[in-house]
Amino acid sequence: MLRRQARLRREYLYRKQIEDKAKTIAERKRKLKQAIEDGKSLPTELRSDEKELRKALEYDDAETEATRDHRDDEYAWAGVEDPKVMLTTSHNPSSKLKQFVKELKLIFPNSQRINRGNYVINELVSACRANHVTDLILVHEHRGNPDALIVCHLPYGPTASFSLSAAVMRHDVEMKETMSQVNPHLIFHDFNSKLGERVKSILKYLFPVPKEQSKRVITFANQEDYISFRHHTYAKVAGSKDVELKEIGPRFEMKLFEIKLGTLDQAETADVEWRLRPYMNTSKKRRILNEET
Repeated sequence: MLRRQARLRREYLYRKQIEDKAKTIAERKRKLKQAIEDGKSLPTELRSDEKELRKALEYDDAETEATRDHRDDEYAWAGVEDPKVMLTTSHNPSSKLKQFVKELKLIFPNSQRINRGNYVINELVSACRANHVTDLILVHEHRGNPDALIVCHLPYGPTASFSLSAAVMRHDVEMKETMSQVNPHLIFHDFNSKLGERVKSILKYLFPVPKEQSKRVITFANQEDYISFRHHTYAKVAGSKDVELKEIGPRFEMKLFEIKLGTLDQAETADVEWRLRPYMNTSKKRRILNEET
């Protein structure tokens, strides 16, 4: 098993290397094509291999011009098979954090909760891979309040880290309903940028495909880069076309602060795809999840 994982990891890194070369060539062809269309002189860095690039452009079409991304392979089988989610906590969790993770388990269909105990991250990730887990979710706390949620997609990543705030448990929700176990419909609001689409994919593929008759709805609403999580059921009002929403909880706010191109056990070696920088949230121009690109 270890040899197979090492081999698959080498294949994945090799695909990333090939992808980087393809992106470089595609960018050089784009610059050459743009210079030809604008009637401008060629950039200096393209003159040495102009003939090869011109020849490659002759055979390009819409499909060949589009370069594949290693992220295309991360969720290649999403929707074909139901996700298998594993939930755990930081070491020595408080009773409130344990209760919060129990409620998260009810949110994600086909999920399991594991007591952290003395397990280290490497052991957790290895156990999840061996049991064909698709996503590992790790929840942290500060003084008894859930303050961070890490979503690690297996076997190769990505790993998205979110801060948590304003967590409200199910028993604290005013309109509490019985927790339904059917696959929920998902609503994503204002995830329009490339990063927003990336975050949407990471969250969306934690859930299996719902059936049409499902009356359960989970909402991820982005407002100023804070993602509001809400959980409802709905039913038609008798004798009317109106629909009545009932919140069943829990509810909380999330904010993305990092995406890494790797798994939790590669914290030191994985490349950082995106990270929240200091002062990034002080400018209106930095609305990253919903600004059009």
